[in-house]
Amino acid sequence: MAFLDGTSPTNAAPNQISDDAAGYYTLGSPLVDPVAPTGPIKDRWTNRKFENRLVNPANRRKLDIIIVGTGLAGGAAAATLGEAGYNVKSFCYQDSPRRAHSIAAQGGINAAKNYKEDGDSTHRLFYDTVKGGDYRARENNVYRLAEVSANIIDQCVAQGVPFAREYGGLLDNRSFGGVQVSRTFYARGQTGQQLLIGAYQAMERQVAAGTVKQYTRHEMLELIVADGKARGIVTRDMVTGAIDTHLADVVVLASGGYGNVFFLSTNAMGSNVTAAWRAHRKGAYMANPCYTQIHPTCIPVSGDHQSKLTLMSESLRNDGRIWVPKNPEDATKDPREIPEEDRDYYLERIYPSFGNLVPRDIASRAAKYQCDDGKGVGPAVREVDDEGNERMVRRGVYLDFADAIARLGEDAVREKYDNLFDMYERITGENPYQVPMRIYPAVHYVMGGLWVDYHLQSNVEGLFVAGEANFSDHGANRLGASALMQGLADGYFVLPNTIREYLADGPFDKIDESHPAVVEARKEVEDRIAKFLAIQGTRSADSFHKELGRIMWEYCGMERTEAGLKKAIGLIRDLKKQFWSDLKVLGSAETLNQSLEKAGRTADFIELGELMCIDALNRRESCGGHFRAESQTEDGEALRHDDEFAYVAAWEYAGDPALGGEMGQPILHKEDLIYTAIEMKQRSYK
Repeated sequence: MAFLDGTSPTNAAPNQISDDAAGYYTLGSPLVDPVAPTGPIKDRWTNRKFENRLVNPANRRKLDIIIVGTGLAGGAAAATLGEAGYNVKSFCYQDSPRRAHSIAAQGGINAAKNYKEDGDSTHRLFYDTVKGGDYRARENNVYRLAEVSANIIDQCVAQGVPFAREYGGLLDNRSFGGVQVSRTFYARGQTGQQLLIGAYQAMERQVAAGTVKQYTRHEMLELIVADGKARGIVTRDMVTGAIDTHLADVVVLASGGYGNVFFLSTNAMGSNVTAAWRAHRKGAYMANPCYTQIHPTCIPVSGDHQSKLTLMSESLRNDGRIWVPKNPEDATKDPREIPEEDRDYYLERIYPSFGNLVPRDIASRAAKYQCDDGKGVGPAVREVDDEGNERMVRRGVYLDFADAIARLGEDAVREKYDNLFDMYERITGENPYQVPMRIYPAVHYVMGGLWVDYHLQSNVEGLFVAGEANFSDHGANRLGASALMQGLADGYFVLPNTIREYLADGPFDKIDESHPAVVEARKEVEDRIAKFLAIQGTRSADSFHKELGRIMWEYCGMERTEAGLKKAIGLIRDLKKQFWSDLKVLGSAETLNQSLEKAGRTADFIELGELMCIDALNRRESCGGHFRAESQTEDGEALRHDDEFAYVAAWEYAGDPALGGEMGQPILHKEDLIYTAIEMKQRSYK
């Protein structure tokens, strides 16, 4: 691995020849990040921070910022921008910012501090992230992320986040999938919760100081774009049903990911795409929507009654060994009765260099293949295809801690993983200290999101996007423990230094509720709600969402094909027509109404699902979490085609003539990925 300083290109621009999605989209103009820095890569962020203009304290008091979302990205941004003296309005649909889905992250947060003296560095974290994302991430954004990662830990320690420590008092680290160093800081299995409490406390300090005004139980239902610039949002008070408009000089979306498009995922039940999708419909590009991460370490589905799946921290792969019976007939046996010689530790066999610590996409596909071969374990669950045919399949592999307990002792294992083991036992009724855990992949995170430039501004002026809601840092696959890193990096360090370049042109002319764009946005929300209530069909939003999820998992999940994706697009379009003609929403708009909330979110998920399938159909290559069966090596590994697809796919919304009407063909804008500090290679973890 040669060290490159970022001064010369290492690859040529791609030229797409294949066109599986012909007839499903329109090709638009090329896209270029207009503020991308150049020069030696180690100097780009430092120089940019100096080059960006400042906003004097007196002007900050005159500038209003709306932030949607209170997870790590949104909470950290609200705290930092409030501390700087801006007027911040913070919105979340939960009853408290502390309920943001960031709280669910378990395993840890990456930072290039090299505390273990095992060869880590900013450049190595940068390299691991780009490689882990299968060379489909922007190098500028990733290097900046690696560079500021060390500051995050210092910030959080100062806030009192109780990171795990070694006996001597130093912060402890552990390893995670896709790397060979220990750079992950953690707080037992509650890292996300502890980090969120830190950001929450920092934000609440600004609430008390009067710089941040907090709106809980408010859901953003529309973006207000006036004179080409984002100037506010329309919200619904989820308790009273009141529709309100909120105006500002700039809008920041930190609303999380859209993994719940699959219905079954590890995301919180309320996680949705509506904030991002309404912005997309107002002109913001949606980038790489097909890049979905399947997490390999989740509690398997136990039946068709489930509404969500439970994540088990990837940190468990540090000490647990993953295996299946070599003989399918042993699948129903007590795993403790299966002798060592009849066990297949397939990750250790196939990937001897990384073993159980291969990246998530590779571990997930490997588990699927074992179960497809009839070696899956656990209870048989019913699966139904789109033709209505039923089959019983065992979807689980073992994650075994017997060796770790024998090597370290049960007390040591309990100290590291006790809360995770307890959670597993409460859900499954099985004691993982005595019986191997059963795990299986599940939808967890999305690498796609709204397109942003180096300043985290979308193509809509004044609309900034942070955290999982944007696309910029992870390429086609996110390494474990990097979600918390990106959220806090964006909120604490990146956005505050880039948004000031935009706000330096302020104070801006004020607009009020009589502005035509504000009136129009509010009417769009009111008409949409009225339409949901007026359909008076027979099916709940949940039933449509569940059907969409089955289509997406079957045809746009862990493995995709041209024929399957085209079939999925047709099925989704049929489902959309059924939704708008047979939806049943109970209750009224002027009160707490979860049926109405779900209807709006499901409508947006259906449109997103169609775009995801078109994006996956267009990309006739396998990379990271996007695996096209037509593009794989002889060993069944992902096979990229850099000559055609080394680009960011940024999709423009093509207009909808009426509520529930057919979408126009989405417009594809390509941003070429040109590397200067890294060389693209076929990924190998063997």
